[in-house]
Amino acid sequence: MSAWSLYDELIDAMPSGITVHDYCLGAHWTYIVADCGMGLAKTVRGGGKGRFKQSPVDVDLKTLAALAKSWNWLEASLGVAAINAYYATPDAIESLGGTIDEDVAESDNVSNPFHRLKGRYTGRKVAVVGHFPNVDEMRKVAQVTVLERNCTSPTDTPDPACEYILPEQDYVFVTGTTLTNKTMPRLLELSRESKLYVLGPSVVPAQAFFERGVNGLAGSVVVDAKAARAAVKGGSKAQWRAGIKKFMIEA
Repeated sequence: MSAWSLYDELIDAMPSGITVHDYCLGAHWTYIVADCGMGLAKTVRGGGKGRFKQSPVDVDLKTLAALAKSWNWLEASLGVAAINAYYATPDAIESLGGTIDEDVAESDNVSNPFHRLKGRYTGRKVAVVGHFPNVDEMRKVAQVTVLERNCTSPTDTPDPACEYILPEQDYVFVTGTTLTNKTMPRLLELSRESKLYVLGPSVVPAQAFFERGVNGLAGSVVVDAKAARAAVKGGSKAQWRAGIKKFMIEA
């Protein structure tokens, strides 16, 4: 199977001609607003230096989504947000058997996948690809390895070690940002013997991930576009919590 197969499957299923109305490459998050909804992705900087020549609002959503395959990470951030504008809707999440945390604030443990799955990974070998705020708590109950591209902690392990570490894990938690930087296809392959979860606001709620061995998707869905736009542009946590809710889908 081609390394591009996941990207191609997600993009090819999107209809042509969906109008893009607005976009923002924010300091931390990117959004795309289209006729079908609003999608989010983590803003990732770096990668190749080539840049998209057109304004994102001058092309249709499917054309914009194809930027997810770009080696320029800002372009790819726009592309993943465009994919989420199509896939990350409450109806689509519910059709996959997912739940949306409509009532619980962003920081509450009940809406946190690490907390929800704690009983399953306790006493197990766990790898976390990317930085998440719950790792110290996880270390109290599991043997945890954090794989990170930019190691900032003495307990971080450089991410090339994934080739050696992931096949030996019981549970693997992968940041959705790996879809943007193109490492996700290989990470899914390396984790095929593990219970595998993909996490974060960049996560695309789509069946294609479950077909590739993912056991759960935990991401974010926009429920109030006005509040979400303000939050991405530097607004308050209250706006984020009002506009953006967490979802969880398990296979």
